[in-house]
Amino acid sequence: QVRLVESGGGLVQPGGSLRLSCAARGFSFGLTTMGWYRQAPGKQRELVAFISSSGTTNHADSVKGRFTISRDNAKNTVYLQMNSLKPEDTAVYYCNAHPVLSDYWGQGTQVTVSL
Repeated sequence: QVRLVESGGGLVQPGGSLRLSCAARGFSFGLTTMGWYRQAPGKQRELVAFISSSGTTNHADSVKGRFTISRDNAKNTVYLQMNSLKPEDTAVYYCNAHPVLSDYWGQGTQVTVSL
């Protein structure tokens, strides 16, 4: 059974940093391209970054130079290091395969950037 558990969110001031983690199980994590997605209030979920099984990364223009996706295949975990956070980064952040393979999503982790 696929399970994705996101953690690491919180309240941070503009310019601050957070590191998100996503523990995955129930599928061949090491062979799967993984992505971080986010959904802000009133907006559709969007892809923030993804990383291939071999470590090749791609980041959305809105976060390029500020966010870094990485993975540890031995731990079945994908990370998102977020620096220089802006209020517009406020959202619930989710991890999932990229492209998404089913309707399943974890609970996500809330990131709020505010004074």
